[in-house]
Amino acid sequence: MEANRKQYQQPQWRSGNLLENLFIVILAFYPLRHIGQGIDLWDTGYNYANFQYMGTEHMGSMWMFSTYLANVAGNWLTKLPNADTLRGMNLYTGLFVSVLALAGYFFCTRKLKMPKGIAFVGEMAAISLCWCPTALLYNYLTYVLFLSSFILLYLGLTKEKKGFLAGAGVLLGANVLVRFSNLPEMGMIVAVWAYDVIVWLEERKDKRPGRTGSAGHRRENAGHRTENEGHRTERGFWQRVLGHTLWCFLGYAGALAVLLNYIHICYGIDAYFEGITRLFAMTDTAVDYKPAAMLMGIVGRYVEQLYWAVRMGVILLGGMALFAVSGWLEERLRKKENGSKAVTAGTTDAGKGSCEKAAGFLHIGTRLLWTAVSAAMIVWLYVRGYCSFLFYSYDPVVRPGTMFMMLAMLIAVIRIFHKGSPREEKLLSGMVVLVILLTSIGSNNGVMPSMNNLFVAAPYTLWESWRFLRNAGDKKLKHGLVVSAFPAKGILTAFLALCLFQFGGFGAQFVFAEATGVQDASAFVENNAVLKNVKMNPEKAQWMTEISDYVNENELQGKEVILYGYIPALSYYLAMPPAFSAWPDLDSYNLEVMEEELAELEELITEKGAEKPVIILEDSYALYKEECAGEVSLFPLSEEKRQKIGTDPKWMLLMDFMDRMGYERAFRNVKFGLYR
Repeated sequence: MEANRKQYQQPQWRSGNLLENLFIVILAFYPLRHIGQGIDLWDTGYNYANFQYMGTEHMGSMWMFSTYLANVAGNWLTKLPNADTLRGMNLYTGLFVSVLALAGYFFCTRKLKMPKGIAFVGEMAAISLCWCPTALLYNYLTYVLFLSSFILLYLGLTKEKKGFLAGAGVLLGANVLVRFSNLPEMGMIVAVWAYDVIVWLEERKDKRPGRTGSAGHRRENAGHRTENEGHRTERGFWQRVLGHTLWCFLGYAGALAVLLNYIHICYGIDAYFEGITRLFAMTDTAVDYKPAAMLMGIVGRYVEQLYWAVRMGVILLGGMALFAVSGWLEERLRKKENGSKAVTAGTTDAGKGSCEKAAGFLHIGTRLLWTAVSAAMIVWLYVRGYCSFLFYSYDPVVRPGTMFMMLAMLIAVIRIFHKGSPREEKLLSGMVVLVILLTSIGSNNGVMPSMNNLFVAAPYTLWESWRFLRNAGDKKLKHGLVVSAFPAKGILTAFLALCLFQFGGFGAQFVFAEATGVQDASAFVENNAVLKNVKMNPEKAQWMTEISDYVNENELQGKEVILYGYIPALSYYLAMPPAFSAWPDLDSYNLEVMEEELAELEELITEKGAEKPVIILEDSYALYKEECAGEVSLFPLSEEKRQKIGTDPKWMLLMDFMDRMGYERAFRNVKFGLYR
């Protein structure tokens, strides 16, 4: 086993403390590179509003309880210095990515003994692939707890630390309260069972007759020992499996029990289950959250990449055939050379070695040719639109990132079933596969969540690839055929070079904004304290400057607001708490729930004299309302847009409420309409 460990723990690249300290500083601060760039009218401000105005008064119970711990953590962040600004909150939430990168780096270098340079490049790739805005703490807190549980589970199994197994269970249990859709993470128990099976098989193999002791003693006692030790090994296997499972389960159940009891004390357990019940009911309108739709979104993305994987495979097979023929010819030429030497023994050296030289030229020429083919494959991928250089969008990384994960899982499966892989590496490989698969379950974004959570998988993939490039050699078969590793090395090197270039460019430029990226971030909003020192698109800066002027002049900060038209971030940017939800037009926000909220609000206004909330509409909804009132617009809605808005039941509900409550337009620009 000690020999296996030495094989598993590859020697590290020699680098001084100064270089590693530089790695650590970069990994800590690189995730903060975009904290002052761009504003997003969707997710970023929406989540910050939920943190700022946490509670059932301003949030729907479904969203509050289904992402409870994320909202609690976010609410704590709002109490920190400078947290009343977008830049400050981006800083604090960005530190979660720093924690992920540093934890991944230290685990890979200290526990897995990866070369520091490879671990650093892998973590930089993982950071660069973090497309999701850091404001979505229900994602990033999930990843922090998931990675921490990964580390504890690995150490608990390999070091036989039961407390670590319980700790991993605690973190996975707590993760259900970070985001309810984290329930599938309990599938990590498969790694526990698989590792116990691996250990059991190795123990059975080690205790076979003839492996220890003197020859005579082995022959005399082999039969009795085999039977007795077989029973003991089997009993030990079940005891180990049940023990490990029990420790994980106790941690998992204990965390859930404590957290649910806390929620019960604060809000009542009925409120929690009401919110979770609404979460399951949302699939009636948000069909992309149906289990089948989410699963097909994941499978569909991987299946789509098979188009490219098959073609790369064909190129690789062509290279294998080329090198097999080349190897056969080299062998023939060398045999001919040896035969020629035997015939011409005793003659001068002049004129000798022509076949040997030809074999050498063939050997070098084949490799140069394949290097050119590998480079040509990359050019072909760009020409065919596999990815682009539009780094402000997702296009540069969606396909390479998905195939990178497929490569990670392929490598992991190979290492799991490779006879020479030690048990620790098999465990690590299986856990990498589980993390990639489980991270995306429960999301309607396909495989994109997994791409955002590669803080072990990315360095693992580069590490295993480096070992392959370093150690794989040619194998000679019968009849002089040679199976060369060089074609695979060429394709792998070219693909990884493409991935690292694309990931790096994406990470350097991409800033999330309305499901795409920020472009031309060159303007500031001077009259809004929340948006202070944040660069953004000049058009957005003008929108926000104009509406901020009106809000400041009329002292609307702190007034409740209803937002409609995919503009939930205005609640946070304008410091106006949502009346019931910052994003009521989101598909997952149920129509019946909105109807109840508006009815309750109307009752408070008409019977108890409560102040009417401000209503802000996105331009197309404001224009629709104006057209319904008979106003003429210079830029009327298209028939398609009018039809879409007119068939939105929640909009019809809100428009009727506005009419009954006597709302009138108080402010209008090209993006927003404000009604009071």
